[in-house]
Amino acid sequence: MTESTCKREIELEIPAEVVSKASQKVERDLARVARIPGFRPGKAPVTLIRRRFAEDIQGEVVQSLVPEYLEKALDEKKLVPVTRPEVDKVEFKEGEPLKFRAIFEVLPEFELGDYKGLEVHVDEVEAGDAKVDEVIEEMRERAATFVPVGGHAAKDGDYALLKLSGMPEGGGEPVEADNIMCHIGAEETLESFTENLRGATPGETKKFQAKYPDDYPDEKLKGKTYDYTVEVQAIKEKKLPELNDEFAVDVAKEAGGVATVAELRKKIQDNLEAEKEARQSAQAREKILETLVKKHDFPVPEALVEHQMDVRLERTVRSLASQGVDPRAVNVDWVSLRKSQHDRAVDDVKAELIIDRIADAEKIEATDEDVEREINALAEHSGESATSLRARLTKQGALDRMKSKLRSDKTIEWLYSNTRIEKTAKREE
Repeated sequence: MTESTCKREIELEIPAEVVSKASQKVERDLARVARIPGFRPGKAPVTLIRRRFAEDIQGEVVQSLVPEYLEKALDEKKLVPVTRPEVDKVEFKEGEPLKFRAIFEVLPEFELGDYKGLEVHVDEVEAGDAKVDEVIEEMRERAATFVPVGGHAAKDGDYALLKLSGMPEGGGEPVEADNIMCHIGAEETLESFTENLRGATPGETKKFQAKYPDDYPDEKLKGKTYDYTVEVQAIKEKKLPELNDEFAVDVAKEAGGVATVAELRKKIQDNLEAEKEARQSAQAREKILETLVKKHDFPVPEALVEHQMDVRLERTVRSLASQGVDPRAVNVDWVSLRKSQHDRAVDDVKAELIIDRIADAEKIEATDEDVEREINALAEHSGESATSLRARLTKQGALDRMKSKLRSDKTIEWLYSNTRIEKTAKREE
């Protein structure tokens, strides 16, 4: 493509006789309904109508003629705007052609490069015995119980059950908490808590100061210093359940229904293998798109990039909401976050355009059966009937978008099946 951007502008003229004819029609229509003091409706002279409603007449003429002539010019020049043309520099003088400029963006023209026989590399992820052992240990950790210890003061590795109150240095909102479990000596525990609680016994009260680091995850505490009064209610130790068939039965619901440790290990192994395949498949598809984008250099419409930036931002907001986090309460500069997505949004748009061209080249289409299958799957997931879902999507104009996405998905699947996938050196996750 010779142009460095997708922005285009054209300057057009509408013949004076066409403008004059359109103006006269608007004047006659106004004359029939205009209420002017001293004249009955429809009896005011056209010259008076023209003078009194000059701006309205010009506005009506521009509104009626510009879209028509612009569309005709776009057809002749074989230009397809991806955004609504912005009209400016309108020159409207009586007895002269109506002149205006239209600015818009178009899809880029580019040569489709090599896309067959690609080769991409994905991470090889181990799902062997070591990973199975790790998952089982995580299960034991989740099933752990905490039992009081007797006969010794708190030491590293123990858990202190605390009731605490804290006042921020310099004043502010105090902290009050009960039944707080503090893992003494743990990496995640503030050093001041470990130092002051090491050697403590139940019933003791400790007073000390704690300074929270600037990168502490709790927004209310990070970077602040608190004076704490801490009552040690109990000293406990963590007891992990024994790894036996009874444990396997206890976690059977989580693992998918097993009765022995051997069955539990097999179930975990199968799940890890499935996760491994899914993750490597998703990574391969991402790498395919990255490779295609790198192979093609062309400009993209900024309007589509802006839309994709919005899509990415909405995705972040939905992700926070799904985790129970109110996006409005998060300390995030949303404007800066949106701007930071620009380069990725450009790649997203490029990938979409390339995939569309490949679909054209390979004659890949989303069939009515594909759409019906997708609607049925969505209906089953949502609990809505397929008929009502189709009616709603049709009313919202979403069926075309669904069909377009299905076409893209089929094209990416075609690329995946025609790409050589190489796995890198094995690594434990």
